[in-house]
Amino acid sequence: MSGILDLLNSDLGQTIINGVSNQTKQPKNKTQDVLTMALPVLMQAMRNNASNPEGAQGILNAISNKHDGSILDNLDGLFSGGISDTVMSDGGNILNHILGNKQQHIETALGAKSGIDSNTVAQILKIAAPIVMGLLGNQAKQNKVTNSSGLEGLLGNLVNTNSKNQEQSFIETILDADGDGSVIDDVANMVLGGNKKKSGLGGMLGGLFGNK
Repeated sequence: MSGILDLLNSDLGQTIINGVSNQTKQPKNKTQDVLTMALPVLMQAMRNNASNPEGAQGILNAISNKHDGSILDNLDGLFSGGISDTVMSDGGNILNHILGNKQQHIETALGAKSGIDSNTVAQILKIAAPIVMGLLGNQAKQNKVTNSSGLEGLLGNLVNTNSKNQEQSFIETILDADGDGSVIDDVANMVLGGNKKKSGLGGMLGGLFGNK
């Protein structure tokens, strides 16, 4: 099974990057930077939610009733004429559920590193969230995932499995940079320079995206 960052290297991923870039009127390379940082965060946040029965059931219900992967079947239609208010609202609801009160902090962190204002980063995340849920729904259907343990395992594979060593190293670092189990805080603190471990996420992001 491919990991979440492998998606961006595929033809499907390029369609997503181009679509989001056009929607937000941002350069393609900066859009890709944000998505490369954001997708693992969103997937790991879902994984954290799935670690308790109530959260896992909520995700299973969502992918069963709404996010079954069909959004991936017509991405050209999704982006044609601009993203609908319905999709943006859905994305906002997903982000609120999985990121909670960390959402604004993450948007600010990703914006600071990518050179894109946080409001635009928020738009990018709202578009990305339903797509990530669709990917999860698609994989759950293919792998016949119907319970919490299967869901958590699937999310773990999507977060950790990547084809390139650089991507794998990035994922491992972004998951828990200081070993405290708090993915969201690690990303925000290190991108904003709040963590002194330059060899960790800060150094990795600098290597991937240049010092901004």
